[in-house]
Amino acid sequence: MNPPLKIAVAGLGTVGAGVVRLLASQAALLEARCGRRLAITAVSARTRSKDRGIDLTGVAWFDDPVELAKKADADVIVELIGGANGPAKAIAEAAFARGRALVTANKAMLAHHGTALAAAAEKAGTTLGYEAAVAGGIPIIKAVREGLAGNEIQRVYGILNGTCNYILTVMRESRRRFEDVLADAQKMGYAEADPSFDVDGIDTAHKLAVLASLAFGTAVDFGAVSIAGIRNVSPMDLDYADELGFRIKLLAIGRRTAQGIEQRVHPCMIPADTPLARVDGVFNAVMVEGDFAGSTVYVGRGAGGGPTASAVVSDLVDLARGARTPAFGVPAAKLAKLQAAPLAEHRGRYYIRLMVRDQPGVIADVSAALRDERVSLESMLQRGRSTTEAVPVVLTTHETVEAEMLRAVDRIARLTSVIEPPCLIRIEEL
Repeated sequence: MNPPLKIAVAGLGTVGAGVVRLLASQAALLEARCGRRLAITAVSARTRSKDRGIDLTGVAWFDDPVELAKKADADVIVELIGGANGPAKAIAEAAFARGRALVTANKAMLAHHGTALAAAAEKAGTTLGYEAAVAGGIPIIKAVREGLAGNEIQRVYGILNGTCNYILTVMRESRRRFEDVLADAQKMGYAEADPSFDVDGIDTAHKLAVLASLAFGTAVDFGAVSIAGIRNVSPMDLDYADELGFRIKLLAIGRRTAQGIEQRVHPCMIPADTPLARVDGVFNAVMVEGDFAGSTVYVGRGAGGGPTASAVVSDLVDLARGARTPAFGVPAAKLAKLQAAPLAEHRGRYYIRLMVRDQPGVIADVSAALRDERVSLESMLQRGRSTTEAVPVVLTTHETVEAEMLRAVDRIARLTSVIEPPCLIRIEEL
């Protein structure tokens, strides 16, 4: 009989409690699949007396999670505290210093320190597992690292934040403003009290930095991610997207180009008949393009106790079976320094919404700004007339260079007839 895999869990929030619950309820199934028991031997959390609905009988308790990583009777430490630095990073370093494996759902820590942590795990002769850090219950890390190991990945993109996807879905269906839908999402527990990491694109960017490193064999470089969130998307833009045959989604996009690797997070207009356009609510979706496999699609719940706990346990199963795979697909020393493609040289189509005074010469002035920057119009929509209120003018462009597009928009914004900052959304042909 093989000895049990001894597991110490730091953090007993929604995910941590979910891991304890899953290991208990699926104990027989997991033992049959692994050939050994998966046993929790120690835990740490802020409050010992809190009722979490889990049985911790016989499990050692540590008030200090770093001490748990140092002293618990465990083969693997599961870090579910979060944060790029602080206790989470100290737990990881302590685990590797003692030759213990680490399993984490901490995308912020990996986005900032992933390459160094992978190297530390390899030096210690142990493993860094992070399936739960990207896209929750979707097994995207194993899909890219193992299922698509024979492919050179050309592009990876998708919806990686369920909060933003939920907000945009409800805004489109109800025609309500961002602020109102966000307030409801907070009441329902879909958004944090401080939603900045979600709605400003930072959470998505953390996940993209990790996923891009794995996909392209480069060192993790969060600083190279271009980031924009969804605060400026209005119900009017969602209406126009419908009219033009698009949906608006916050996408994470990693792509090989002749100039290097693009990493960008921002709202996109995508064709309404594509798979990602039909992914609504709190669901996530990832598409990966390999040179031999072609395009593959992965859809599922991107957060929550059950799906994320499932991803954590998948890493524990690998450890119990003795699998040791480099965290980012190749040894950390072989990860190439990321050569970032300049976003200014990106070529694509654009949606522009202007709020203008309805007066003679407005369209001529806008057209002149676009012409002077070599931006070619594909279509223009103008609805209604008003002598007292602003009226919307919506433009879409043919493919153009980002730098030229931005210069044109800057010129347009300075026109006296344009009374609000222009809304610019990239159009992605998926």
